[in-house]
Amino acid sequence: MGNAIEVEGLVRDFGGTRAVDGVELRVPTGRVLGLLGPNGAGKTTVVRMLATLLTPTAGAARVGGFDVAREGTRVREIIGLTGQYASVDEKLTGRENLILIGRLLGLKRRDARARADELLADFDLREAGQRPAQTYSGGMRRRLDLAASLVGHPRILFLDEPSTGLDPRARRDLWDRVRQLQSDGTTVLLTTQYLEEADALADSIVVLDHGRVIAKGTAAELKARVDGRTLFLMVAHPEQAAMAAERVAAVTGSMPVVEGETISVPVSDPGLLPAVLRDLDTQNIEVAELGLRGASLDDVFLSLTGRSGASREQPQGAEDAA
Repeated sequence: MGNAIEVEGLVRDFGGTRAVDGVELRVPTGRVLGLLGPNGAGKTTVVRMLATLLTPTAGAARVGGFDVAREGTRVREIIGLTGQYASVDEKLTGRENLILIGRLLGLKRRDARARADELLADFDLREAGQRPAQTYSGGMRRRLDLAASLVGHPRILFLDEPSTGLDPRARRDLWDRVRQLQSDGTTVLLTTQYLEEADALADSIVVLDHGRVIAKGTAAELKARVDGRTLFLMVAHPEQAAMAAERVAAVTGSMPVVEGETISVPVSDPGLLPAVLRDLDTQNIEVAELGLRGASLDDVFLSLTGRSGASREQPQGAEDAA
């Protein structure tokens, strides 16, 4: 089967900032690789180098067997790219957008029209195809953007945080599209901050932080790195969250993560759950929900980086501007 993407020691500097620092990746043909990390981790910069939009400072990368630095034209012939934000022309109709891209790719007018109609049908946009893209909902625009990246029948598809801004239903629809593409033989590199997205779609996962690979493996392998379970609780009154977190830390001996009214902490002894509940009761802290769950990818990310993978940090360095 071989590898569709091979990356060795990839580096990218922006002035005095090293956005990508020696990244190595392997993506087998027909598989989905999830590239995880918070804003500023280097994900977008990696994608832009693989898509030939940026030149690597050092290292090497081959996409579809072609060197991204020396054979950029050949790489662009076999890839599709969907960025973080829809890039369609809002004044054109959905059909006109797809026809335009087809013509830019060298398709004859008749073939471009036929391909546009095929994709509009595939992405449930046939009725909306005659309307300007500016009238589309967020989910419809993302579907159109993904359709646009497929006009040229790419063998390899880069999806850079494709579900940004989508509601849960639209995100699930997008996941179904990605699964269908993979079943048709397309290789996909997916960057995301939504850990459940990587869990649902990726055959393997690479975690980036500060431009470096800090972990790799399947979702199951990464979860196995986190011992024990996670105790989580939700307080009934938000103003009691800080006090509840202090009591949880005192009982478990570990500092919990607090997100609004929800508090979570890794535990190795399930017997701590009733102990926590008794302690909170003595402090008159009302609990709305309390339980134990197995390790999640978010727990993995927390153990690796010291912060939640759901974090929405401000971009660091030049990644998101590049």
